[in-house]
Order: sequence, then structure tokens, then C-alpha cells
Amino acid sequence: MSRSNLALRTICAALAGASTLAQAAATPPPVAPVKAVADTYFGTTVTDTYRYMEDLSAPDVQQWARAQAGHAREVLDAIPGRAPLLARIRELDDSVRERVQFVALSGGGLVFYEKRGADDNQLKLYVRQGWKGAERLLVDPDALAKADGAPHAIEFFQASNNGRYVAYAISAGGSEEAVIHVMDVATGKDVTAPIDRAHYSYVAWLPDDSGFFYMRLQALPKGAPETDKYKHASAWFHRMKGGAPDVAVVTAGTDAHLKIGAAEMPVVMPVVGTGWAVAIPANGVENEIDLYAAPRGKALDPQLKWRKLVGRESQVTGFAIHGDDLYLLTHLNASRYKVIRTSMSHPDVQMADVVVAPGEEVVDRIAAAKDGLYIQSRDATVGKLYRLAYAKDARPEPVRLPASGAVTIVDSDLTRAGVVVSIDSWTHDEAFYSVAGDGGPVADTGLQLAGPFGAPADLVAEEVKVKSHDGLEIPLSIVHRKDMKLDGGNPLILEAYGAYGVVDTPGYAPRQLAWYELGGVYATCHVRGGGIYGENWHLAGKQLTKPNTWKDAIACGEWLVRNGYTSSAKMALDGGSAGGITVGRAITERPDLFAVAVPEVGVLNALRAETSANGVPNIPEFGSVTDRQQFNALLEMDAFHHVQDGGKYPATLLTTGINDPRVPAWESMKMAARLQAASASGKPVLLRIQYDGGHGIGSTKKQRQELAADRWSFMLWQFGDARFQLAAE
Repeated sequence: MSRSNLALRTICAALAGASTLAQAAATPPPVAPVKAVADTYFGTTVTDTYRYMEDLSAPDVQQWARAQAGHAREVLDAIPGRAPLLARIRELDDSVRERVQFVALSGGGLVFYEKRGADDNQLKLYVRQGWKGAERLLVDPDALAKADGAPHAIEFFQASNNGRYVAYAISAGGSEEAVIHVMDVATGKDVTAPIDRAHYSYVAWLPDDSGFFYMRLQALPKGAPETDKYKHASAWFHRMKGGAPDVAVVTAGTDAHLKIGAAEMPVVMPVVGTGWAVAIPANGVENEIDLYAAPRGKALDPQLKWRKLVGRESQVTGFAIHGDDLYLLTHLNASRYKVIRTSMSHPDVQMADVVVAPGEEVVDRIAAAKDGLYIQSRDATVGKLYRLAYAKDARPEPVRLPASGAVTIVDSDLTRAGVVVSIDSWTHDEAFYSVAGDGGPVADTGLQLAGPFGAPADLVAEEVKVKSHDGLEIPLSIVHRKDMKLDGGNPLILEAYGAYGVVDTPGYAPRQLAWYELGGVYATCHVRGGGIYGENWHLAGKQLTKPNTWKDAIACGEWLVRNGYTSSAKMALDGGSAGGITVGRAITERPDLFAVAVPEVGVLNALRAETSANGVPNIPEFGSVTDRQQFNALLEMDAFHHVQDGGKYPATLLTTGINDPRVPAWESMKMAARLQAASASGKPVLLRIQYDGGHGIGSTKKQRQELAADRWSFMLWQFGDARFQLAAE
């Protein structure tokens, strides 16, 4: 097609879209009937107007949801400017010939990684010999999608130590319901029967590749409540040869080997390069761990009594072993973390040596290599890397990195010197670097090819601090074009999360340039509940202190308006998953501050979360209605119950996936129904449902592109951008 014909088609499509948008906007979304249910907690009665929506299998709920999804799709598709915006997003995405993620080394110099080519819809698993060797495709989820029509994704992979095998887990439709397969790398053929019920699982190989440990959920009996899904999981062992049945090593809820609660997830793994195996009862979303150990050769002994090394009271979140030395990452009396060293044979946290003292930087991770312990840390959003030799009097030495940004150790092994790290930034693409051992050079692996839009010269990132409601200064990261004017006229997305101690680290993808090209600004408020300044920052936005999370977001929004970055008429608040609490409560507390709200797969009905399968493991972070104080905290953070009749709420685009295993779709559905019934602003409330998607883990490239186009075009429509408005009559 010629450029002139393409331009003509684009103009005609825009005019047709404007007419359709006028019709769609005039047609209200389907109304949900109110069927009130009242619950009383500790003397407080709470009325739930849409409780029935929690049964996603009910025909009337399904009919209403599909009608809502159809209405949202009709409105979004008709927004003038959306089609060319989507085309530009795709052009930018496809400008990078290959997108690489999840790099791991194995024996014999093999490099395993996931990569998505410009013509691929999903990440695929590859292997190559060394950084420069010819690559070979191992697993292609796109081919699986063609076979049954559902999008597939690789949940994780783990190569064996000598590289002979690779275990990989596949899920479909965004469900994250992983099935583990094991492939012979040389032949490309699977060599074991698939292992299902491997949601949130892992694979940990024995050093000689003769077998591996993994976790598997119990098979729920018919009629069992969904809240039992993640209870009584087992760590199993699979032997590669001999045909012996898999052995359950540790089962949650039993004390046969170690103390582990029914809702905890058992992790058993050999520590390659040592004679030890460790067991970890992973407690839902808590970062702190109990750590047990046993001689590796005894791990399968049914009479084994695991020896406890440290408990959660030691506030340990990571560990590494070298010889008899046990290195622990802990926030015990060190909110920004420290690294201590004790003994595997006689562990004693109180008498341990401090090898990395607490300071201004937050220590994120430790990883053992043959030549030393590597320490990943942060100064706010700027990552650092250090190497600590194993000598008793050694001190951490900084590793000079070739770029600034978020630093992540992606591969390390006691049998190999050095590590592999990734470096990402607000304004340039991610790259992978090989850090040679013993203080050797840092080199770009060349795995991630640089695209023409990988480092735009006209973008700049600012780091500022904003006083919140209580006077505490909140970090705020702002990305924009260098020629931006502080005149209050810029369309701006304010993003906030704030849970689990998670840090919103810098990241960039070429598709984001489409937003900046339209004059957009992107700001990230590092609210409390996250971990930008360590564990105290996390605790300051957890359960009873959760209001700090959305109040911090409000303070950042006010600052951006006050300093001319945007105005309330051109600002959108966006947050995903637990960030839905932040978005939902910010707009119910300050509906006048934002023109648009986009809670993505959001937690919006926190009071009911623990009735869902994944709500049970999340109780440590958010609380339970069975405790009076925690009930009060949950009610306070529940956006659904804070919507007031007659409130003038922002235009809202709620997104969810019908197969979401983390935040059930009914939370977004109930919130959409409540806002549509209550809001007096006259602004649209759309419910966007992905019927072949889930929480976003494993989403295809096409799904991510369409979501970005929907979000940004909805925002710009509501901001009054002429390119996204109805044609003038």
C-alpha cells in the first residue's frame, strides 16, 4: 500500500471512529442489579451490594460481565487516535529485532535465555554455546498457541548443572497454572511425563543432574473450597532414571521433617558447590524465611530430621553458603539490611560477624560465586554491585559498572567465578553484562541487541522528594522530554504500587516512547508499603499503616500539579495488583485530584480478598477479618466500600483478566458496578476484561501492546487531547 493510500485510510478510520465513539459514549453500560448482603464484624455492619458477582460461574454474572467487556471494547476501539497510537506502539516494539529476558548459564559454557523476536508474540526458550555462539530454539509457546488457540507462556526454566537437561514450565491463557516438562537439550525431546499443579513452583537440580526437586499443589477433592488450593503443597523429588515414583520430601502442614504451616510453600534445594541441601518454608508473601539444612545425601531419607539454622525472628531474607560459612541477608536492627556471617555447623545470629554493615544503601541480594560473595544494593533507585572475597578480613569492593540504573544479579554459581547482571534505566533499554571473577572486567554480553529507540537522546529522568501528609519526604521519579514546559499542560501518568516491600525500579521499553512523543510525562511515586528505603518503609504502609500508601500518592499528585508538571485535568493515576489499593483509595479520598484512574488487575475489595484462593497467602501483608484491628485496616483500604453515592469520580478504566489467579476478576467487576451506579461526574467507567488473559504474567506481546493503546488513548480522550476527541460537527 502506498503512503498516500495509508494516510487516507487512517483519516477515514479516524472519522468513522469518531462517529462510533459518539454512539458508544451515548449508550450506557449494562446496569448491575443490587443484591445487598450485610456482614457484621466486631460490631460493625458492612453492606456489600454486589456480593453475588463473586460467583464467576453464575450465568447472570457472566452475561453482565461480557456485556460490560463488549461495551468497553466498543468505546475504546472507537476513540479517534487509538488506531494510529497502536500502530506506533507496534512499530516501536518491532524496532528491536530481539528482546531477551531471563538469562542463565550452565555447564560446558551453555547459555540459556528467553527471547522474543520482532515477529514473535511470546518469549521463547533458546540455548547457545557461549555469548557469541549460534543459538538454537528449544521451546516455542507460539506453536502451542496455534495448536489449541490459547496463548501459552513459559512460567520459568531451569537448566541442569551440566546442561544436559532443561526443565521448563508452561501455562495457558494467563492462568499461571504451570505444567513442568523436562527436555533433553541435545535432542530437543521431552524425557519425562508432564507434571501439573506446579503453580508457583520451581526446579532445583542435584549437582550430577540425576534428579530434581520441585513443588506441587495438592489435588483438591471435588467440592473443596478454593481457599484450600495453596494448602498442603509438597516438595517432591524426581529421579531422572530408573522409573521410580516421585517422592514427597516435605509436605506443608506436617511436622514430620520440619515445622511448616499448612498454607506455606515448601522449598527444598541442594546448594550446588557444597555438600548441603536446604529446606525453606516459604510463608506466602512474607520476605523473611526459616532456613533448615541437612547433608545433601540425607535429603531423601524418610527418617531425616532437618536442622534449623535460622528462624523468622532473625529477619533473614536471603542466604549464601561457602564452605562452612553461612552468609545471611537480614534487616534485624538494620532497616536497610546488612550481611552477616556465621557457621553452617554452629549457626549463631547473635554472635555473627557483620561483613556488610547497614548504611544509606539498601542491600537487596547476596549471591555466592567461586571467587567471592556478590552484593546487590541500591541508593534509592540507583543500583550498585560489590564483591566480597571469602577471606575473613575482606571488605566489600565496588564493581565498576558501565551504565547507571537498576542492577540485578541474574546468574551466579559457586562453581563459576563472577556473575551476570542486568542494568535497566528509566531512559534506556536493558542490557546484560558478564562480570568476570576476581575483580576482572565487566563486558556487555551482546545478548540484547540495541534498537534505534533503545536510548532516546531527548528523554530525561528527574529524582525529587515530596513531603507527604505527615511531613515525611517521598521519592518521586519523573521521566519526560527535555523540551517539556512546566506550564501545567502536560498529560501525565502517576504510577504507584506500595506493597510487600517491592521497589519500583527503573525500567524502559521502546513502546513507552509513543507516550512521550504525544507530550506525555511518566512519574513514579515510591510510596510507603514498598521498599525504596528498606523494611521500615515497607512496614510504614502495611496493614494498620496502609493509609500512608495512598496519602503518599496523593501528595505526589499535588506536588506535580503545584510545580507545573501537569494539572488535575490532565493527570491519571495508574497502579496494578496491590497498587489497586493505592489507586482506589486515592480517588475515593481525593476524586478531584485526578482526571483518570486506571486500576489494573487491582485489589479493590480487600475486605473480601481472603475468600479467594490467593487471598489466604496474602494475609500476612494485608490482614484478616478474623482479627479486630486487621479488619479495621482492611475496611479502611477497601476502595469498593469507600465509594459514595453522588461522588464525582474520575473517568475510570478498570482492567482484569478472567483467568487471574492472583486477584480475582470479581474485585474489578464489583468496583466497576459500584462506580457506575454512584458517580455523579458524568465521566465514563469502563470494565476491560481479557478473556484469554490473567494477571498479566505471561501476557503476549499483542496483549501488552493493546493494553497500552487502550490505557493511553482513554487517558488522552479524557484529558481533552484533540487527536483523541470526537470530530467537530
